[in-house]
Parts: sequence; C-alpha cells; structure tokens
Amino acid sequence: MPKNFKEELLFTAVMAGLMVLVMAGYNIALTDGFGHHYIREVLVGYPLALIVAAICDLGIIGPGVKYLFFHFIINDYMKRKQIRIALTISCLMVAGMVTLMSLFRMVVTQNFGGNFFLTYLHTWIFNLFMALPLQLLIVGPIARAILGAVQKRTAAKTATEASAEPVED
Repeated sequence: MPKNFKEELLFTAVMAGLMVLVMAGYNIALTDGFGHHYIREVLVGYPLALIVAAICDLGIIGPGVKYLFFHFIINDYMKRKQIRIALTISCLMVAGMVTLMSLFRMVVTQNFGGNFFLTYLHTWIFNLFMALPLQLLIVGPIARAILGAVQKRTAAKTATEASAEPVED
C-alpha cells in the first residue's frame, strides 16, 4: 500500500496506465475487431482515457472506496494479512472504475444503442469480466511489485543516511 502522496501517484500511474492500455485495446477489439487501424485507435484514445481514469481514481473512486472500506468493511480477519486488504480494495476499485469508465467509453464512441440502460449494462458486464481478472492476476501484482521495490529502496536509503549521521553525546 502506498505510504505517501508520491507513492500514491506512482502506484496510480502504473495501475491506471496498464489497465487503461489493456482495457482500451479490449474495448476496441470488441467494437471494431482487429483491423489494420487497431493499434492507431488504441494509441489515439489512450491519453484522454488515461487522464480521465487518473482523475476518477485519485479524485472520486479511490477516496470513496478507501472511506467505505476503512469505515464499514475492514475487520480483524482482514487486518491479519495485508494482502486481504489490498485484494478487497482492488475489487472495489475495479467495480467503481468499470462503472465510470464504461460510461466514458460509451460517451466517447457515442455508442448508446437503442436502449441506453441495456447498452450500458452490457458494456459494464463485459468490462468487469475483463478488468477484474486483469487487475487481480496481472496489473495489481505488477504495480505492487514496483511499489514494493521503490519502498525498499527508499527504506534502504533512509537507513543508510541515518547510520551515516554522526552521533552527538
């Protein structure tokens, strides 16, 4: 788990960056298939989707999920292992982000179908089925590994600096 704002930004950049890239490719493949413009479509839509995802993550879904989790969901069983907390927060984050980003995708592509609600529900379900395993099995572990490496390096640097300071009597 990130311990400060700098780590939160790094974690979000890795998490959102990878999730948006894969989910953009997935959604384009679902709607347009793998045509000769596939890579271009993914790369053209990526920057806006990444900005929207980062704003949603840092400003809406992230704070909301953390508030709900730490005020209503966490219990003693979860506190025994950090991974239980991380996985529960990840599942809640995926549900929230899929909810907003599916709507974003429909608006950007102007894909409202004949019935807005049914089109949204279809989009939401298909995105959830892809995003949840992607987050839990691939992107989450990658982001946590990168964050853990940064935290270890920061801790080692801090310990080295602390031991190098002269001790005054």
